[in-house]
Amino acid sequence: MAKKVNPYKDSDQSKKDQVTKMFDTISKEYDGLNRVISFGIDVKWRNKVVKLVGEKNPANILDIATGTGDLAISLTSTSAKEIIGLDISDGMLEVGRQKINNKNLDGIISMVIGDSEDLPFEDNTFDAITVAFGVRNFENLEKGLSEILRVLKPNGIFVILETSVPTNPIYKFGYKTYSKFILPTIGKLFSKDRVAYKYLSESASVFPYGEALNNILRKIGFINVVDKPQTMGVATIYTASKA
Repeated sequence: MAKKVNPYKDSDQSKKDQVTKMFDTISKEYDGLNRVISFGIDVKWRNKVVKLVGEKNPANILDIATGTGDLAISLTSTSAKEIIGLDISDGMLEVGRQKINNKNLDGIISMVIGDSEDLPFEDNTFDAITVAFGVRNFENLEKGLSEILRVLKPNGIFVILETSVPTNPIYKFGYKTYSKFILPTIGKLFSKDRVAYKYLSESASVFPYGEALNNILRKIGFINVVDKPQTMGVATIYTASKA
């Protein structure tokens, strides 16, 4: 079970409401600051997700926790004729809508406000479902994953891209030092929300990864679960399917 970390520890709001507030607040700065914090490597990781999805030739794709739509936009290079980006933060979605409009992708990508734990879609709807850096923000991880399994078509592909912790002691020390001290400091200096990047760091450090997350996916009912560590293990791509 994932340890629950909330953005605002002195708030009585649910984690879901706090996450929504946080991303609404940082939506305008998120893309630029994210590139700086990840040294741009997140683009390479997303491209690997796109390749995995593209190999399945999906007709339609659901990108959950789509944020400002970076992955949804990249997924247009697949065979998909319909891509839906879903997020609980309308602030993030609005930034994404502007990007999509500027690229004339409105006919392919729809940005929808919605809850990952109560997806507004019928069973067996999507050929592919993706979540990039979003599952650790689910208030109820197992409920969110169960909803994803419900709306995924049989033999469809589910891909998660999420932060993880390196297993090599040297890399692990460097990762923890960067996450605990440097990342929150950058956030404090450049973000409107001084708490946001501290939360993003803390939530990443306690979230289950590797075989721990594999086992949760299997428990929910996913099959063919595989994890692929990236860049010395600082992130991991997970793939799974539905019987």
